[in-house]
Amino acid sequence: MSAGTMNDFTDGVFKRNPVFVQVLGMCPVLAVTNTAINSLAMGLATAGVLLASSAVVSLIRRIVPSEVRIVTFILIIATFVTMVDYLIQAISLELHRTLGAFIALIVVNCLILGRAEAFASKHPVQRSILDAAGMGVGFTVGLLCLGSVREILGAGTWFGIPLLGQSFETWTIMMLPPGGFFTLAGWLLLFQFLKQRKAASREATA
Repeated sequence: MSAGTMNDFTDGVFKRNPVFVQVLGMCPVLAVTNTAINSLAMGLATAGVLLASSAVVSLIRRIVPSEVRIVTFILIIATFVTMVDYLIQAISLELHRTLGAFIALIVVNCLILGRAEAFASKHPVQRSILDAAGMGVGFTVGLLCLGSVREILGAGTWFGIPLLGQSFETWTIMMLPPGGFFTLAGWLLLFQFLKQRKAASREATA
C-alpha cells in the first residue's frame, strides 16, 4: 500500500480530524458526549455509515448523473442510517433511547455528505474506504475525548466504572449542554497550544 493511500487514513485521524481540526458534526459532538458510552456508540454509528456510504458512492460514481448526484448520496446515506438505527435498537433499547433523534440526524451530518461529495465521488473504492475509515476513527476519537472528560468530571465515572470515589464533588455542569462547549473549548485550546509549540520548536531548530 503506497504512502499516498495511507495518508488518506492518517490525515483523517490527525491532520484533518473532523472534531478538533475541521470542527464538523458539532450537533452530536455537543449533544451526546455527556458519557463515554454514548460518545463511543455515536462515533461508531457515524463511522459505520460513513464507511459504507463512501464505498457505495465510489462504486457508482461513474453511473450517477450529475443532476441527481446529491440526492443519490443522501438516499444512500439515509439507507445505512436506517440500518444502523435498527441495529442499535436491537442491541440496546436503553442506548437507543439515550441517543434518540441524533441517530437519525446522522443523515444530515456534514462530515458524511462532505466526504461523499469531496472524496468518494472522485476516487476509487480503496482510497474512499481508507479516507472514510480515517475520518470515522478521527470522529470517534474526538467524541470519546469529550465524553470521557465530561463523564469523569460530571459523574466521577468512566464507562460507568467509578474512578474518583464517593468523596469527589461532581461538576454537574459537565453533564449539561454547556459542559459540551466548555470541554470542546478546552480540547481545542490544548491542541492549538501543542500546534504552536511544535511550530516554535521547528523554527528554533531551523
